[in-house]
Amino acid sequence: MPAARKQPTLLEMDALQQAAECLKTLAHPHRLRIVQMLLQGQYTVGELAEACGIASHMASEHLRLMKHCGMLDSERDGRKTYYNIAEPHLASILGCIEKRFGAA
Repeated sequence: MPAARKQPTLLEMDALQQAAECLKTLAHPHRLRIVQMLLQGQYTVGELAEACGIASHMASEHLRLMKHCGMLDSERDGRKTYYNIAEPHLASILGCIEKRFGAA
């Protein structure tokens, strides 16, 4: 007879729903590239757009979605807005992605 299993520790479904929404937001190649860059420093919309090879208005939309999810923050410096990481766990998530999908 198998030993009784210990009851697993599970998150509440509300927390899992929130996690799923944030992961869906992150699940886009341009957003992952933006996070990669922001983990290394602050950048403007134009700099992030250029790194992704997309128009600034598209980069702005990606930034807005990630900011809405609490992943990013921004600071104004005169006429420029610099974006940075607000969610420290993004470094771990990107680390897993880079280990799994990076060059061997």
